[in-house]
Amino acid sequence: MSKARPATRPRRHEDIAPQLELPLFDAGAAPSSSPETEPRRVPAGNERVMLIEAQPLYYRFKRSSRRTIGFMIDEAGLSVTAPRWVTLAEVEAAILEKKRWIFSKIAEYRERATRRAIPKIHWADGATLPYLGHKLTIRLGGHPGASLYDIATHTLWLDLPPQAAPTQMRDRVQGWLQQEARKLFATRLDVYGERLGVRHTALALSSAATRWGSCSADGRIRLNWRLIHFPLGVIDYVVAHELAHLKEMNHGPRFWRAVASIFPEFEAARDTLKSHAPEWVPEL
Repeated sequence: MSKARPATRPRRHEDIAPQLELPLFDAGAAPSSSPETEPRRVPAGNERVMLIEAQPLYYRFKRSSRRTIGFMIDEAGLSVTAPRWVTLAEVEAAILEKKRWIFSKIAEYRERATRRAIPKIHWADGATLPYLGHKLTIRLGGHPGASLYDIATHTLWLDLPPQAAPTQMRDRVQGWLQQEARKLFATRLDVYGERLGVRHTALALSSAATRWGSCSADGRIRLNWRLIHFPLGVIDYVVAHELAHLKEMNHGPRFWRAVASIFPEFEAARDTLKSHAPEWVPEL
């Protein structure tokens, strides 16, 4: 008896990776801007510490079969790899020789992390967050039974008492944002799908940490609901991008021609999405 062949899953094209989920440092605890202000602590695991001009420098250390001492600086700080025959005194002498470069690179990483730190929202009456590129103000004490958006003042009125808990506010606002995202995405998919001569078969909202959107060969499209924070032009670019995959499941020249045919200004919108300010995607 021959074995049954497993069902094949529809091919999915996942693309457009967002910058907000790839911070250089943990956005909730961005380090200080210079190595000289690093707090004193006890080294852990394979970590060591040495004093340079009365300031502690922490570094991760390991032995390897390499022939020279190697330095690497990343989001976690300094890593040093040395041959097994090199003494610790020689390692630290090499660190001293490279101290200016090391401190410069550490400071550079930390400055970039500070710039990209995702702002947290203080959930209280008057809180603000981006919505379609505008500053949305959250107010409590709205009409009973509904959340109402005043487009003239960019204010969202919540049917919550002034003493509402922060988590209650956050959940209500997030639910409203996701509801608005679904309605807007569905409308824009229909608009651009008609222009391109294609039709998606399903829409789902995504909370993916590394993707703004995805499209499968059978027409299923997933869009990250956090796109609702961005201006409409950015949303339209992602929509056009995913719909173009229903023509070309790749990123070749014909794919980009398909995108340009329905959204000619895609390059500017793509650049905006890649280099967006952190405050456009706050931590809810």
